Amino acid sequence: MIVSGPLSSGRQAPGLPRLPTPPTGWPIGSYGTYEEAQRAVDYLADNDFSVQDVTIVGVDLMLVERVIGRLSWGRVLGTGALSGAWFGLFVGLLLGMFNSAQGMTFAPILVGLLAGVLFGVVFAALSYASTRGRRDFSSASQLVAGRYDVLCQPRNAEQGRDLLAKLAMGTQG
Repeated sequence: MIVSGPLSSGRQAPGLPRLPTPPTGWPIGSYGTYEEAQRAVDYLADNDFSVQDVTIVGVDLMLVERVIGRLSWGRVLGTGALSGAWFGLFVGLLLGMFNSAQGMTFAPILVGLLAGVLFGVVFAALSYASTRGRRDFSSASQLVAGRYDVLCQPRNAEQGRDLLAKLAMGTQG
């Protein structure tokens, strides 16, 4: 699957390998953040550079887990009830829409909502209890790189390096 943005279709682009393979090409730039590397590739595209020859490679990967907050029984049960309510509401709406009775009734929606809350609370409680206090915090994990290299196929690497040097000179002065 190819991820290129929030609206990507996930279809395989022609010419790209189907299995994970190491990147190829010559380094034409190195950046401290993904945003800078993305800006560099955007600059290349704005200058009619053949960007299909370019690859952004994250180097020195790290898994960063940021602690969001402390978990308590109240927070766990509340979050479980809320997520169960959303799922139950969704199921209840589906059942209500396809109900054979005349028009849409609210009984399936109410039953779905209450069942969702109940199951959400039960599953959240079981999950939290199974940790036995070894993980009393919530967190979000993210894969980040120490640096981001922009690689280009050799046939256009020199031109890409020259363009990125112009970009670097323009942002420094």
